[in-house]
Amino acid sequence: MHYLIIDGAQGEGGGQVLRSALTLAMLTQQNIEIINIRAGRKKPGLLRQHLTCVLAAQQICGAVTDGVELGSTRIRFAPGNVKAGNYQFAIGTAGSTVLVCQTVLPALALATGESNVTFSGGTHNGLSPSLCFLQHAYLPILQHMGVVCQVTEHGYGFYPAGGGKWQLNIKPSLQLAHIELSQAGADFAVTQENCGIRALLSQLPDSIGQREVETAQKLLNWQQATSRVKQVSSPGPGNSLQLSIRADTHTNLFERVGEYGVSAERVAKRTAGRVRKFIQSQAAVEEYLADQLLLPIALAGSGRFTTTKPSLHTLTNIAVIKQLLGKAFMVEQLTPVLWQISLGRQ
Repeated sequence: MHYLIIDGAQGEGGGQVLRSALTLAMLTQQNIEIINIRAGRKKPGLLRQHLTCVLAAQQICGAVTDGVELGSTRIRFAPGNVKAGNYQFAIGTAGSTVLVCQTVLPALALATGESNVTFSGGTHNGLSPSLCFLQHAYLPILQHMGVVCQVTEHGYGFYPAGGGKWQLNIKPSLQLAHIELSQAGADFAVTQENCGIRALLSQLPDSIGQREVETAQKLLNWQQATSRVKQVSSPGPGNSLQLSIRADTHTNLFERVGEYGVSAERVAKRTAGRVRKFIQSQAAVEEYLADQLLLPIALAGSGRFTTTKPSLHTLTNIAVIKQLLGKAFMVEQLTPVLWQISLGRQ
């Protein structure tokens, strides 16, 4: 049996290569062998959340696999046909349930029936997209592209306790639609009516969130922006500060998870710094969302957006997509702080 060899050490050398390769293998029915998995990390190989990604992909398409175990740096994955249905995927740690979701979502969205998937594990760990990012930034864009999903929350899972649980209902889509997000930041109109500040807290005093909100308001001059401090259900203590800028088609969400020993004011300052940099760039899409949009656009066959300087994650994802789909994104620098990433329709 022939396997396409994919080097997991390329680019950022983390889990991005694994997840994108699994998704595209299922959709293209290509047999793949991924080597040097997470070679760029201090602890290479499959950790619990990466193993769950592989097992989830295996389950929804009945793949034949080899080497799939904790710590493995090489796996083989021979996919079968993707089947819609009811699934449950549990990580067992505070590892990211959102990354597991993003591995299987495109394949299930293009399947022939409706799916309901339950995820258990981490929802907000600070090192990967959060459930809030998925709900408010990523899924709304997918909806514009023709993918209809609904999230039902049962509980958040902050690092290190984890224990979050949520469900995703996925309606079938025949084809993803072209999308273009190239408005300048000024056209987003970063008016206070389009901005929001939200502090989530679990088993921590409201005063922490209030200090985060007040500091962000002051630093960004967002005194009139919608603001909220909210207590949420989670097995362990946790905090997430979220600053948002809403446009007609999507929302850019800037999030930072609170850490022990880091003051509320420091959390707000770091998050506000990202917002200021984004506004100054006049980009349509912030750095982390840019990385996530590449695969849906590749599946649609065309699309375009402006963003800040592409991250190593973004460039790595572009390389993996080119290897498996043969589609090459064009990355152009428009100004010292603004880039355009596009595919097709040039």
